[in-house]
Amino acid sequence: MKLFIYFLIVAAFGLLIYNTTLLNFSNLLDGDSGVALIGVLASLCVIALMLILLVSRAIAEKKGR
Repeated sequence: MKLFIYFLIVAAFGLLIYNTTLLNFSNLLDGDSGVALIGVLASLCVIALMLILLVSRAIAEKKGR
């Protein structure tokens, strides 16, 4: 499970970089740039949630001992 979480973090980071290259900073909400902005925000959410999951699993493991 831990390996799968790390895989999701790396995949989300890759998508974050890809979507960042698609952004048009002069007009962020127009056309493909708006979709890329949503992709960037979704990737950041996935990374944050997976990091929270890793921390909570570590706490649960320490508490269970």
